[in-house]
Amino acid sequence: MSQTHPLDGLSAVVTGAGRGLGRAEALELARLGASVVVNDYGQPGRDGSGEASTAPAEEVAEEIRAAGGRAVAHLGDVSDHEQARALVDLAVSAYGRLDILVNNAGILRDRMVFSMTEDEWDSVIRVHLKGHFNTTHFAASHWRARSKESGSPVYGRIVNTSSEAFLAGSAGQPNYAAAKGGIVGLTTSTALALAKYGVTANAICPRARTRMTEDVFAGFEKPTDGRLDALAPEHVSPLVGYLASPAAAKVNGQLLVVHGGMVAIVERPRVAAKFDSSKETFSFDELDELISPYYEVRPANETFAAAEVLGLKRD
Repeated sequence: MSQTHPLDGLSAVVTGAGRGLGRAEALELARLGASVVVNDYGQPGRDGSGEASTAPAEEVAEEIRAAGGRAVAHLGDVSDHEQARALVDLAVSAYGRLDILVNNAGILRDRMVFSMTEDEWDSVIRVHLKGHFNTTHFAASHWRARSKESGSPVYGRIVNTSSEAFLAGSAGQPNYAAAKGGIVGLTTSTALALAKYGVTANAICPRARTRMTEDVFAGFEKPTDGRLDALAPEHVSPLVGYLASPAAAKVNGQLLVVHGGMVAIVERPRVAAKFDSSKETFSFDELDELISPYYEVRPANETFAAAEVLGLKRD
């Protein structure tokens, strides 16, 4: 394995790669030697509004080709099952097989849970969670078929995009937080199901300044002294490149937080306290006596503040 081009000879699909994180990830995979299918539906609105356009995907593909890499653009909505099939088929037809899938495509339709419409809920779940499932389904089918044909494991890497909105909560994003939590469940299930075929699946929680997060990070100003922005997508893409590489063969079913030159590996949830009934089953009074005091001595709000998670302070 080349240290400078560890992805030589491998092919990758990156969804939502026309802008922001996806663009940085596609460029990084190409820099490491992968041939890339750059997928983006190309709608101008971060809420998924506007006419679809191949321009964002094609611009990134051309950027890769201009640097000496191999790339093709794909205009497609990953939340559509058949368009996701066509995306995986394009990678196979263009490069002979698919080796790496990076799921990044998403939209935002923020609103408090008591104000959110059914469509605002469904659309975000569809693009994020169903979109991740659709591409994963067809990639997994491809790898399973290849493994059965060869009688041995194949090379496969999945990198999914979750969010700290799932870990810490996000009051105005119940749809987004739910989708991102679902993506973690999808990732761990996929990791277990595909390990015997040689495939790993991991999820990242990135913090980056993109079109989707411009409001979230409005108070964190970009540096003006020439330093790389701590919230630049370029802080996230190296981890994606690593997880996509042979070096990460033993990393599977993991959740990693990444931003500003920091990577944190998140443990699976652990039991914080355990109570046993003194009788055959609990009564209301017994539960009240056991559980209520536990929460009376704990902090009222144990969710992470954005500044604490980022290690940054607002100006």
